[in-house]
Amino acid sequence: MKKLFMIAASVALASTSANAADMAARPYTKAPPMAALYDWSGFYVGANGGYASSRNCWNFESFAGAPFTAGQGCHDADGAVAGGQIGYRWQSAAFVFGLEAQGNWADLSGSSVSSPAFVFAPGDLTINSKLQAFGLFTGQVGYAWNNVLLYAKGGAAVVDNRFYHTFTGTNTLINSSDNTTWGATVGAGLEVGFAPNWSIGVEYNHLFMERETFSFAAAPLGVATTNSIRQDVDMVTARINYRFGGPAIARY
Repeated sequence: MKKLFMIAASVALASTSANAADMAARPYTKAPPMAALYDWSGFYVGANGGYASSRNCWNFESFAGAPFTAGQGCHDADGAVAGGQIGYRWQSAAFVFGLEAQGNWADLSGSSVSSPAFVFAPGDLTINSKLQAFGLFTGQVGYAWNNVLLYAKGGAAVVDNRFYHTFTGTNTLINSSDNTTWGATVGAGLEVGFAPNWSIGVEYNHLFMERETFSFAAAPLGVATTNSIRQDVDMVTARINYRFGGPAIARY
């Protein structure tokens, strides 16, 4: 009986060893690759270019030194803009905050014949507007989906204009005013990071320039006037930025 028990135990042990040997080795599994989280924090510089249009509405306040109130009408001035921007952003979770200064050259020109007002006869007076440059000083708040950033912005705006009157038939200069005006701006943008330190985007801005009174100096064949002008500007630009910061943050 004892021999029989020992034989059965030996057979069972051999069978177990054979089954263990037949089992395949456990395969090696690599850890999942790290996913890069785009980091928007840091100083950046960039360039922009696009198209803008301004709406300019004129009123006479004085003519040849005498009080004279009359509307002169409105017109649009449009054209190209190009410039650069510099700023700083910091990111907290998915929220991104920033400060930015932007300066642009502009060539927004427009004119219209003044129907309500004239010098000698109806239709002889043309009002002309040319926006030559502007600057924006804004704060930003945005939300990031990894390397995609959607943001809103707002702050102060300053524009450089040349306003002038001409005689409609001959285009002879009557008077002119070169001035710098401060106002406000609001806007929104979408930016996409395509490399650890590079991003491209598109942005819209609206500039509110309150009605302001300007003195127009007389040309040799003209007359001095005082005019109040209200101006609004709409602008769409494409942008590219380079950020001075660390690499993207890696996470599993």
